Amino acid sequence: MEQHKLVLPEHLNHYGYLFGGNMLKWVDEYAWIAASLEHPGCKFVTIGMDGVEFRRGVSKGTILRFVIEKAEQGSTSIRYTVKVFADDIETGREENVFSTHVTFVCLGDEGKKIPIPCD
Repeated sequence: MEQHKLVLPEHLNHYGYLFGGNMLKWVDEYAWIAASLEHPGCKFVTIGMDGVEFRRGVSKGTILRFVIEKAEQGSTSIRYTVKVFADDIETGREENVFSTHVTFVCLGDEGKKIPIPCD
């Protein structure tokens, strides 16, 4: 699955670069959407995000491309790889600026882990 996000002034810190927390929020949200679309009816919650390392600053006007792919699935959890690319619309160049794994667990109505239904 792919998603795109335009970096706007409200996403920036006082130095003019993207706040890392905004990137993490979008990564979590888009991975959750991928999991939820793949497994309708499951109540997924985030339980982990691996290796948070920002490769370079991202400035206003950058279009971010998020590539979300399922990495592995257990009985109650599912893990996605998320890669984020900064697209320069003037040059057409693209650079990987962030990547991580996001792990979700499926919860039942009582808030306890339950098996992810098979397709």
